[in-house]
Amino acid sequence: MLQDSLIQQLAAELHESEKSRTQVEHFSKRFPEMNIQDGYAISRAWMKLKLAEGRTVKGHKIGLTSRAMQQASQITEPDYGTLLDDMFFEPGDIPADRFIAPRVEVELAFILKDRLQGESVSMQDVLAATEYVQPAIEIIDSRIEQFDRHSKVMRKVYDTISDNAANAGIVLGGRKVRPDEVDLPWCGAVLRQNGVVEETGLAAGVQGHPAIGIAWLAQKLAPWGEALLPGQVVLAGSFTRPVAARRGDAFDADYGPLGRFQFRFV
Repeated sequence: MLQDSLIQQLAAELHESEKSRTQVEHFSKRFPEMNIQDGYAISRAWMKLKLAEGRTVKGHKIGLTSRAMQQASQITEPDYGTLLDDMFFEPGDIPADRFIAPRVEVELAFILKDRLQGESVSMQDVLAATEYVQPAIEIIDSRIEQFDRHSKVMRKVYDTISDNAANAGIVLGGRKVRPDEVDLPWCGAVLRQNGVVEETGLAAGVQGHPAIGIAWLAQKLAPWGEALLPGQVVLAGSFTRPVAARRGDAFDADYGPLGRFQFRFV
């Protein structure tokens, strides 16, 4: 693994990048020996800097949940990041200057009522521990360049993991439903951008069932002595491709029976 001093340095680079809205070059290019463990160590160090400034943990996100995205990233499992209190937005106006290169993804959020911890947490455990499920839009961003400024090579998964799994914001809207009220894999959505349908999808695209990734996350956190806690929000993963957003863009997220909400980057 990378030396701790280097991990702290790279975390500080991400922290400054987000504040200045100036992207940094790929860590994997500068330090080709880095691995997935280094990526998570950098992400954790960055989150500690944010917590030291007064932020609080409100939940977690799971990314790279679809088979197509895993194959594109040359990995065999999802990744995960942390949701902080200042990442949550209501439907309506969203400040574009909070982001560098925002993109939006269609997801379902699980809001927990019970603690989930351990390496044997199952999908059934997740459903039993969930207070309700709600439509959600994740706003992802790139503090590390998506494509290298010189070679135009796409960043590696280690870079994405370092970058808090690309998380930057979350918009919750629509109806809150108990997990046994709906057939979760068949929950779908239509995403319109400026009146044009850009994406459609079903939650089954998230590993067959959106609760599967949440069980995986609980298992991944267990060796750290960490758990998914009551009241936390967990984003189960996108079931559409990310759609680039610019200032002035208006989005309409229609989840059918689960409700509909709009937001605009201003």
